[in-house]
Amino acid sequence: MRKEHLFEGMRGRIDDRVILAMAKVPRELFIPESYKSNAYEDTPLPIGYGQTISAPHMVAIMCVLLDLQNAMQILEIGGGSGYHAAVMANLVKPDGHVFSIERIPELVAQARENLRNAGVVNVSMIEGDGSTGLLEHAPFDRISVAATAPRVPEPLKQQLKVGGKMVIPVGTTFQELILLKRKNGFYIEEKMGVAFVPLIGEHGFKE
Repeated sequence: MRKEHLFEGMRGRIDDRVILAMAKVPRELFIPESYKSNAYEDTPLPIGYGQTISAPHMVAIMCVLLDLQNAMQILEIGGGSGYHAAVMANLVKPDGHVFSIERIPELVAQARENLRNAGVVNVSMIEGDGSTGLLEHAPFDRISVAATAPRVPEPLKQQLKVGGKMVIPVGTTFQELILLKRKNGFYIEEKMGVAFVPLIGEHGFKE
């Protein structure tokens, strides 16, 4: 019942396509056993290694801002346990694909297993430094960053298609969720205050 209550509470605030995509992804498969009973509470949860799975409402908001459609090629930074990638994969299928980068090898392995158990086939989990992007598959229609950066990493900006959108939290003590659009230049809209783990890497924060 808690699952239905969570998504019902989003109606009117969140696009129905996004709610439907989230309802198709079993969040309990993407969190540790000890937190499974909390799977449909609207809160972040620990997934180990100092990382968290985002609260469902934050996943929903980021997906709405990106306006994900079939056949889009998506880059995700901060793949974690794979949940956010699975939701985006539902929104861009059958012809779209999500490339998700996670720097912690153990989480990459877990995410691959979680995605397999959830039957999600259009996500590639990649171990690496997300702050440098994924040049070999660029440019991307959309980029979703689930870790806060000191500024928008230049490689990510350059790997975004003209007409593309990126959502990324920026800041340290205070973080702002930014929607960046690439047209004939780069345009930034500040959306809301947020709290994410830091983006560690060459173009992020240092360990």
